[in-house]
Amino acid sequence: MSKKQREDDVAFITALAELLTAQDLTEIEVNRDYGEEDSLNVRVARGGMMMAQAPVAMAPAAAPAAAPAAAPAPAASGGDTSDDPAGHPGAVTSPMVGTVYLQSEPGAPSFISVGQKVSEGDTLLIIEAMKTMNQIPAPKSGTVKRILIEDGAPVEYGAPLVIVE
Repeated sequence: MSKKQREDDVAFITALAELLTAQDLTEIEVNRDYGEEDSLNVRVARGGMMMAQAPVAMAPAAAPAAAPAAAPAPAASGGDTSDDPAGHPGAVTSPMVGTVYLQSEPGAPSFISVGQKVSEGDTLLIIEAMKTMNQIPAPKSGTVKRILIEDGAPVEYGAPLVIVE
């Protein structure tokens, strides 16, 4: 790839970001083919999330590039100090990709708080996916030890959300 082509790609991505703001869009995705084995795939979205994939050679059995995972939010409370909360036996993980909400509507009380006792099946939080609100139930009875996400934060499949012991 030439330096000129790289500069053109940066200018193109900048123009997409400006278009996103000017047209009040939430996301733009563009795939540019430069040749048989050379392309640029760009996705620009609001919320500080911009991803661009540099031109790559396309192999017949190439796996798609994975987007970098967001780092988990700081814990709301002490408790287990392990570096990987997903490995904790009481971890409740996300069953889907979406946006987490800790209350049923803005201004309403949170479903859970650190130290609160929950019963199996109690709603811990809601994950919005494709405009559908999905209640995430407690898999077991216990006490909420840690809340690992913030209200309104995006989550990936399998991301740890809460520790219930």
